[in-house]
Amino acid sequence: MGKTLTAKILESHLLQGTFEVGSEIAVKINQTLTQDSTGTMCYLQLLALDPDRCHTDLSVAYIDHNMLQTGFENMDDHVFIQSVAQHYGIIFSKAGGGICHQVHLERFSKPNSILIGSDSHTPTCGGVGSIAIGAGGLDVAIGMAKGFYFMKVPKVFNVILTGKPKSYLNGKDIILSVLQAISVKGGVGYIMEYSGDGLQYLSVTDRATICNMGAELGATTSIFPSDEITKTYFTQHQRPEDFVAMSADADAVYDETLVLNLSEIVPLAAKPHSPDNVVKVSELVGIKVDQVAIGSCTNSSYADMMKVAKILKGKQVHPNVSLVISPGSANILRLLAENGALSDMISAGARILESGCGPCIGMGQAPKSEGVSLRTFNRNFMGRSGTQNAQVYLVSPETAAYSAIDGAISDPLTHQDDLTIIQPATYGRVDRYFIYPPEIRKANPILMGPNIKPFPLSEIMSDDLTLPVLIKLKSNITTDDIVPSHAKLLPYRSNVPYLSDYCLTVFDPTVPKRARALNGSIIVAQENYGQGSSREHAALVPLYLGIKAVIAVSFARIHRSNLINVGLFPFTFENPEDLNLILPTDSIKLVNVVEQVQSGNRIEATILPSQKKIYLKLDLSDRESEVLLKGGWLNYVKGLKVGLV
Repeated sequence: MGKTLTAKILESHLLQGTFEVGSEIAVKINQTLTQDSTGTMCYLQLLALDPDRCHTDLSVAYIDHNMLQTGFENMDDHVFIQSVAQHYGIIFSKAGGGICHQVHLERFSKPNSILIGSDSHTPTCGGVGSIAIGAGGLDVAIGMAKGFYFMKVPKVFNVILTGKPKSYLNGKDIILSVLQAISVKGGVGYIMEYSGDGLQYLSVTDRATICNMGAELGATTSIFPSDEITKTYFTQHQRPEDFVAMSADADAVYDETLVLNLSEIVPLAAKPHSPDNVVKVSELVGIKVDQVAIGSCTNSSYADMMKVAKILKGKQVHPNVSLVISPGSANILRLLAENGALSDMISAGARILESGCGPCIGMGQAPKSEGVSLRTFNRNFMGRSGTQNAQVYLVSPETAAYSAIDGAISDPLTHQDDLTIIQPATYGRVDRYFIYPPEIRKANPILMGPNIKPFPLSEIMSDDLTLPVLIKLKSNITTDDIVPSHAKLLPYRSNVPYLSDYCLTVFDPTVPKRARALNGSIIVAQENYGQGSSREHAALVPLYLGIKAVIAVSFARIHRSNLINVGLFPFTFENPEDLNLILPTDSIKLVNVVEQVQSGNRIEATILPSQKKIYLKLDLSDRESEVLLKGGWLNYVKGLKVGLV
């Protein structure tokens, strides 16, 4: 029986464990990346571990999120991250250099490598045949300090792409088609592996777009084979030596399969407020548009920008539309300036933002009240744009550009423009945003501003607990819901005490005050709790407020890991119907917690005051069990050797 591409890479990096679906393994980490929104916490944790150096082939710290410097906080974080990078041998990418995923794809991505990043869209680099996984900051800090990453062996979901796509089709339309087929929960427990004769028509950046938004499927990551198209991409970026051909065996066996005929896919859009609320653009034509935002790590490649420039050339952005464009890297912005495309965008009336995340994370460009915003981004959760009642649609750059001109949602199918892009023989390089570490490193001082506060540490769980229900929540709670991530709060990503005042306040403004008063409570939720961003603040802030556990029907993968990492118990219901037995005014009584966890994953609990018995599950590996009982991953990992050797 042949091997999947996923199996080939994971098995070649195996350090510990048995390669069986569901089993926990440790794998060697080749690369890490961080960004500044999650980076300060990650590097505080790296300082706590204090390795002699980074035990990876390459680690990069990007500044791309909190670039709006309205006070000292963001700049202090950037200086802190740069000082840590100099101290431990990490490449530092300055603000303006570009969005971490786009820049990493261009400059550092490698086939047959494993990359973990403190951002949920790290899977972007799967477009070149890399296993690229979004993780919590602590997992990334440990990856740098120890050189390994623990994960459960996922199942592999084969998406077979057949047929030739029409000229108007973007990678965005393809991943929206996958989301339409299997939903935001359909990829949970899987790596999405793409194959089929349709691959020959997809550029590396289209593949990267698909892998990027694979995060919205709940998947561990997504991956494409490394082939001649990959080789051409590396050659254009002046690093042909990094190319390695990688693909699945012809007789590889998969756990699940989806077949998509690219010739049948038409322009698609995700309606508010979920990436899987997908319909044909033709069904939305005529809806008035107030704002269009083009860019983000999903759709900010050279090809995407050039198609937008072609559509805008000689045209005018509609008088009632604000169009903002953010190229994905400084190198792409340079190319647009040199070939005249940037002039075409500006002449049409577009606003050009610097190369960064910006509006995708709610850092500026919030829509007007009840405004309709078309975005080429990856998420349209309610309020993420910075305006709680905005109606955000996710679309391709082609749909976005035509709609910006028309002032209403416009279907690319109805336009006749030739959007063929001639790729340059070489993309060249912009190196001057990178600061490489010096040879003598540990002597470099750590510079820490007053807004940077220590991260909270968990106490070892008491054996008997009675935990009042703090709040009972619906399905698909996002990490943005748990800790809001708008422009006013992003500067405080390194200040957990400050952020704690906003925990779950989108649902109940009294949550922080009540949590502090209780000093020991529990959250109850429905399915897919913690979806969205990888930010571990959504675990650290509840920990700071004294919350001890979460009971949910199911958890998003990264958030579940983050809860365990900080020492909070992620319980699930043995019988999901038991959720209905718990009232918001109840308490959950747990006895002999340590003994129950040590003896298995089935935990008996009592609902008070009704005295009804329910059973909870943890589904822990032996390591995760020890991590929880020791009060968190940081406490546990200090005794482990580099590379587990």
